[in-house]
Amino acid sequence: MGRPAKPEFDPKAFLAMVGTGKTVLTMKKNQHVFEQGDVADSVFYLQKGQVKLTVVSEQGKEAVVGILEPGQFFGEGCLNGHPLRIATTTTMEESVITSITKEAMIATLRTEPKFSELFMAYLLTRNSRIEEDLIDQLFNSSEKRLARLLLLLAHFGEEGRSQSILLNISQETLAEMIGTTRSRVSAFMNKFRKLGLISYNGKIEVHNSLLNAVLREKPEIERDDSTSKD
Repeated sequence: MGRPAKPEFDPKAFLAMVGTGKTVLTMKKNQHVFEQGDVADSVFYLQKGQVKLTVVSEQGKEAVVGILEPGQFFGEGCLNGHPLRIATTTTMEESVITSITKEAMIATLRTEPKFSELFMAYLLTRNSRIEEDLIDQLFNSSEKRLARLLLLLAHFGEEGRSQSILLNISQETLAEMIGTTRSRVSAFMNKFRKLGLISYNGKIEVHNSLLNAVLREKPEIERDDSTSKD
């Protein structure tokens, strides 16, 4: 009799299970996964919850640079030789996170093509998002940056209808993410609501009209150099 066939490798099942070099962490809200300056020796995969990425400048100014959602990796800089963490990661709600040592991550990438494909797809998507964010910061007003951020947080377009942002994200966090002040975010949010672009019902609901306003550059969301300097 021949040897039994090797079970097909399932990357997501692999990431969900404890194993050699892997630990599954259940973390409460507002816990640090790692902090800026910590030794970088593991990669993390978010199974459930939300994680906020923040950086602090030499002058002590803190900025939110991203919000991670299930299915995303983070801390992968250790694979590129970064000895220390360049950001702080904090859970925004109860989260389930897989920690994979650098050695186990490299070994799996080398031996499991499907896992390599999953990780590569993540890297390509992340790099595209970074490029889009850079263009957004360079060429768009803070009002338009907020509109784009709301659309991204709501995963707009996946269902083809109005989407709800399930995360109870504060205006302070939104302001940090687009590089403006909380008062300006508050003014923009009120404007969007009055125009029917978003609505509040315990959470933010984004409507098709917001996407149309951004794509068509309607007067309600347009660049205004006299007011966009923050």
